[in-house]
Amino acid sequence: MNAIHDAPAVHEVTTQLLRDWPLPMPGAEGDKEERGHVLVLGGSREMPGAVILAATAALRAGAGKLTVATGASVAQLVALAMPEARVIGLAETEAGGFLPEAIARLDPLADRVNAILIGPGMQDEAAAAELVHGLLERMQGSDTAVVLDACAMGTLLHAPAGWAPGEAFRFRQPVIVTPHCGEMAHLTGIEKDDIVSGPDARALASSAAWNAVVALKGARTVIASPQGEMWEHEGGNVGLAISGSGDTLAGIIAGLAARGATLEQAACWGVALHARAGERLAERMGVLGYLAREIPNEIPALLESVAGREAGKSKEP
Repeated sequence: MNAIHDAPAVHEVTTQLLRDWPLPMPGAEGDKEERGHVLVLGGSREMPGAVILAATAALRAGAGKLTVATGASVAQLVALAMPEARVIGLAETEAGGFLPEAIARLDPLADRVNAILIGPGMQDEAAAAELVHGLLERMQGSDTAVVLDACAMGTLLHAPAGWAPGEAFRFRQPVIVTPHCGEMAHLTGIEKDDIVSGPDARALASSAAWNAVVALKGARTVIASPQGEMWEHEGGNVGLAISGSGDTLAGIIAGLAARGATLEQAACWGVALHARAGERLAERMGVLGYLAREIPNEIPALLESVAGREAGKSKEP
């Protein structure tokens, strides 16, 4: 099937679909290593909270081990806010990004993490792209899942050195990208209104062109894979349209990927859990006014209920 021109079946992300697509579960005697190690790379002087939100969400999604790499100027603040994490301070650019030396600083982790989330709270798109390209080159051939969010998605607009002039950038190994329609407009040069009116075609075409699982966020979120598969999810509420909400979604997806979920599975489960968390918060607090920092707290119980398990008990064989 030609993933760009043909119209594939779109699978609705329902509770039943998720139950038929169960997440990897650690054994009863499993340790934190079995649950997966996630690295969250992001934050800046102006937005240190984003990396805290994403890192918290990754742990709430079940990851067992957490490392956060952020700007040296805010590393101590992040460490105090995240006592569960190892926190690495990175040298920063004047514009709030990270210097290229960060690649060497993070190199020892490259073979020890199961998933890496890059982007929440980052600034300086060009510097972020250089860092991402360097890390992707270092991790070439590894099984580490990569999730690019926010500023890090600008990597698509900044091809690495040696890339053929005029040739659109394409990831050598699939990654997950999580744009909303405004970010997709920035990445593609297509008018936002055109993307809003035709999200399926744009997600599918971009997924094939970029070799990425694309989660195009909105009231109806469309998820597309490079193989031409598509999923859709409608749910949540307008309360999720709040600062930091996207950081929590990216963190949930990264945490699931660290546990061993495939890229497509992590995206579908992550989108569904995020939406259902918003629904639960709205039931207790009202549709408007709950905070992004409250979303991760809902995830552990949702993981159990969506999977059809009683909290704290393993699923019967």
